[in-house]
Amino acid sequence: MSDERDPAPYDALLLLSFGGPEGPDDVVPFLENVTRGRGIPKERLKEVGQHYFLFGGVSPINDQNRALLDALRKDFADHGLELPVHWGNRNWAPYLTDTLREMVTAGHRRIAVLTTSAYASYSGCRQYRENLADALATLETEGLELPRVDKLRHYFNHPGFVRPMIDGVLASLADLPEEVRAGAHLAFTTHSIPTSAADASGPGSEHGEGGAYVRQHLDVARLIAAAVREETGIERPWQLVYQSRSGAPHIPWLEPDICDHLEELHDIGAPAAVMVPIGFVSDHMEVLYDLDTEATAKAAELGLPVRRSRTVGADPRFAAAVRELVLERAATEGEVPVARCALGALGPSHDLCPVGCCPARAPRPAAAGADSPYV
Repeated sequence: MSDERDPAPYDALLLLSFGGPEGPDDVVPFLENVTRGRGIPKERLKEVGQHYFLFGGVSPINDQNRALLDALRKDFADHGLELPVHWGNRNWAPYLTDTLREMVTAGHRRIAVLTTSAYASYSGCRQYRENLADALATLETEGLELPRVDKLRHYFNHPGFVRPMIDGVLASLADLPEEVRAGAHLAFTTHSIPTSAADASGPGSEHGEGGAYVRQHLDVARLIAAAVREETGIERPWQLVYQSRSGAPHIPWLEPDICDHLEELHDIGAPAAVMVPIGFVSDHMEVLYDLDTEATAKAAELGLPVRRSRTVGADPRFAAAVRELVLERAATEGEVPVARCALGALGPSHDLCPVGCCPARAPRPAAAGADSPYV
């Protein structure tokens, strides 16, 4: 990147995340927000909420977002980037609509948006854009002047996102017993989604088996595996696997599940494994429960030594990557040539989601895309 520090036309950054409960009394209301419109009984939500109750009813994602906010503000200040950073959630306080209202009231009119999802998919991209459109529609009914919101591009292959994960794998390998370390397999994990959603992920030209969702994860897995090989001198078997399935059993979802994969590794005599959660920005509940609790228990049952590598979280290199993404997008909006950082075979992602990108089952307005009703 150049030494340019001017974020214009942007006058603020919005960190847009999923949200999570902050105590036991929040769990069911939070899950009601997440599943609104699906008709799931409250008793069933209490069962699903047991994962949260195991951790005192508190999701770690909120504190992780606060840490990321601090890291972003520090990085921006250290590099002379005068850009306020705000935080809003889809499903819990601080709610997106409330945050946008506060930003508009404070005078912000051109807002860059960073979502805590690095890859293309309906739930990881377009649904956030739909939430932005819903929030803007609410502000419009209140008579407020609407800001323009621009979502920053997918950052799955940005060096500031990939390198911390490489270091996490190296640290996890070093933590394995020496006698099994050299033969350890790598299991790259991400959230399972319906195969139909995966096939339709990304722009229409990228639709097909697995769509952009699977291709992007595979590209990141290859990058990390290659870097680990280069730094350890060992070629390690690896596979992309999935976790956190939550859908009806008759609907096909991406497989194999991480626990099934661990059984397969045990059956073929693998001496150890490192679980690498490349699909998650931070160590939130699906990492702490599905990997650190459930998958780790399965590995112990099998007698298979495992470690789970850390996610990117509030790593300073990720904060620096966000700064670069903001300045990159600002330069692009000003029609100034700029280097676009990306590793791997896929190159930098698009700035503006095209029509037909990650379509929903039922069409809804979505902001920050070519089909946005808010320009």
